[in-house]
Amino acid sequence: MTAAVRRRIRIKRADLLIWMTVLGGLLLTWLVLTGLDAFIQFANQIGNIGHNGYTLGNAAAYILLTIPRRAYQWFVFAALIGSLVGIGALAATGELTALRAAGMSRLRICLSVTALVFVLMIGVFLLGETAAPAGDQRAQQILLQRTSGQLHMRQGSGLWARDGDDIINAKAALAHLVDGRPQVELADVRMFGFNYAGELTSFRTARLAAQQGKAWMLHGVRDTQVSVEGAVSTTHARQPWKTSLDPDVLEASVAHPEYLSLRDLSRNIDYLRANRQNPSSYLNAYWTRVFYPFNTLLLVFCALPFGFGALRSGGLGKRLFLGVIVAIAWYFIQRAIISTGTVFGAPPFIVNLIPALLLLAISVWYYRRV
Repeated sequence: MTAAVRRRIRIKRADLLIWMTVLGGLLLTWLVLTGLDAFIQFANQIGNIGHNGYTLGNAAAYILLTIPRRAYQWFVFAALIGSLVGIGALAATGELTALRAAGMSRLRICLSVTALVFVLMIGVFLLGETAAPAGDQRAQQILLQRTSGQLHMRQGSGLWARDGDDIINAKAALAHLVDGRPQVELADVRMFGFNYAGELTSFRTARLAAQQGKAWMLHGVRDTQVSVEGAVSTTHARQPWKTSLDPDVLEASVAHPEYLSLRDLSRNIDYLRANRQNPSSYLNAYWTRVFYPFNTLLLVFCALPFGFGALRSGGLGKRLFLGVIVAIAWYFIQRAIISTGTVFGAPPFIVNLIPALLLLAISVWYYRRV
């Protein structure tokens, strides 16, 4: 067996050692972060038990259904902190020094860790596109039982609500920002009016129901009155809508853009553009989700080298502190860049690309120096 072949086998064994150590730290960190978030939210839900028939079982089901989304959101922090913990464990046992002595550079070790995160990131991305948004939609239906006993969301048929003697159906409910505050719009609205005997007396459709403070305005209205003599229809470009629907309750029932899948985000963006409305909140959520895997990989790749010195001299507490500080700092830097770009009207693609380019520039700068 040649020296080159022996060296290649040795490197593969070193990668396996790195992967197993880092994987343990990453999974443990991921479990702790996701579990702590879920426990805090469960504690909040306990205080709402008894409202509109909301039970302990409903609260538990709500938390369980949102765990995929919480796991998706926390993975970037778990990958960063867990990687530092795993590499620190190698440093504490002297194995990191042995790997360096065997010829593995810092770049090579960081690439090995990043490769493991990349494999996990594939599964996490699929989780964020399938189980996470589906679980959130089911969780919303449970949460609506607490906020309103007369409001329901149905997959495929949209929102259903009872408004006095009327039954209301909206095919889609969208949230967007107006003057920095979230507003709700209902698309393709149908209102069925009934009398005390349960007979249909009116049927009204609207292309759009827009929230204006606590009031509503219908757009593209067709109003049909039904009587024994027949049906009479009238049309209106705009018409005030007197309804008991609470905009705050509706806002709580609408999925946050950052919780939606790429497919749902794309559909909402197309709808808003077709109706000449600003889709910026959905565009930001769309590109944030697209760049999420790249930002996670680059953040791990960029942060690991700066911890090498501290990892050799510090214990578990120091490694955790380093990981938390880097994660918090990066979170605020990323949000500041995106918020600033949004205020100045920069394209969402460019705004969300800048953090990834910043991480890439830092990585290139560091690895060219070592």
